[in-house]
Amino acid sequence: MSGASHPIQNLMKRNSHYDFDTPAQRIGTSSDKWAMYEQRGILPFWLADMDFKSAPEIVTALHERIEHGIFGYTSASSELVRVILEMLDRSYGWKVEPDWLVWLPGLVSGINVACRAVGEDGDDVITLIPVYPPFLSAPQRSRRNLIKVLLVHEDNRWQIDFDLLEQTVSTRSRLFLLCNPHNPVGRCYTRDELLTLAEFCMRHGMIICSDEIHCGLVLDKDKHHIPTATLSPEIADRTITLMAASKTFNIPGLGCGFAIIPNDKLRRAFRAAMAGIVPPVNLLGYTATLAAYRDAADWHAALLDYLRSNRELVERRIQEIHGLSMSHVEATYLAWVDTRGTGIKNAVKFFEKANVGLGNGAGFGYPGFLRMTFGCPRAMLEEGLTRMQKALEEAEKPFW
Repeated sequence: MSGASHPIQNLMKRNSHYDFDTPAQRIGTSSDKWAMYEQRGILPFWLADMDFKSAPEIVTALHERIEHGIFGYTSASSELVRVILEMLDRSYGWKVEPDWLVWLPGLVSGINVACRAVGEDGDDVITLIPVYPPFLSAPQRSRRNLIKVLLVHEDNRWQIDFDLLEQTVSTRSRLFLLCNPHNPVGRCYTRDELLTLAEFCMRHGMIICSDEIHCGLVLDKDKHHIPTATLSPEIADRTITLMAASKTFNIPGLGCGFAIIPNDKLRRAFRAAMAGIVPPVNLLGYTATLAAYRDAADWHAALLDYLRSNRELVERRIQEIHGLSMSHVEATYLAWVDTRGTGIKNAVKFFEKANVGLGNGAGFGYPGFLRMTFGCPRAMLEEGLTRMQKALEEAEKPFW
């Protein structure tokens, strides 16, 4: 590991049972998030990757597995299956059968497999934009037509335009790709919204692939995640649900997720589309996922409290910066920032010059916006927001 100094090493920290304030050394660790700007002194907020050490219970479980010293091929243990089924029942009242689970090395592969498993070449796949970039690339890589439907911003939140959906659907629409909680706009869709969407899909004979990887990151205490497949048995029969511990417990690099597919025919089609292409999950991914769901509930609760405070900070500060705005984040650790009021044509480059690295909204199908990850020590977030504000205050008037 490199001995390079961390750009926020001297920023403030506080003591707690779980320490989310102390900066972790990520420079020199081949971190995608940090390596992008490693030589430029830019604070990175562009990737959905938290700058917190994973729960100590997960770290301990990984140490124990590594000490075993044998790293051969492996499968999900019966304990892991049981723990996941218990978690789904406890969290959502969802009684899932063990054979409904299909293990994946990541949810991006699950999105791509769903596109290959449903419909035929030339069929339509519908999704809502802005959205996580693999939703935009997977259909075309599967020889499907991508149909993008804009979310609408009303009453200070992003919402589904069901009238526009009805205008867009065709006789060749076979699959709907849903992101809930939504990356990047931070929505946790309500039961009524999900029911209306599911009924739309059923009426038009569509399968729903529901990416629910952020389901453990609902920040509003008066809201809760509703898996699409729990709405009714009929909806479950037409739904592929994708989940993982990776975002909630900050273990995405260990590559472990799962699809839940109650319909046997659909599940067999999904497995067939995986065959020979999708590799199995590695044993450390299984180990970390088990420890996350079994042992790390206290860490998870502390994380949510910390993220809530970070969310309050970023929402307040963004609203104070002239030309920037954002909607309330109900879930995830992602802020979707509207930069159109600044008049800046390339906001990513502008803020990079201010030593702040942000995600380009164009990659999510929505230019004029930036995605900012606030899953980081609060001092780092404060510093990034201060740099953004200072850069805009010092900008020449033609930018406004």
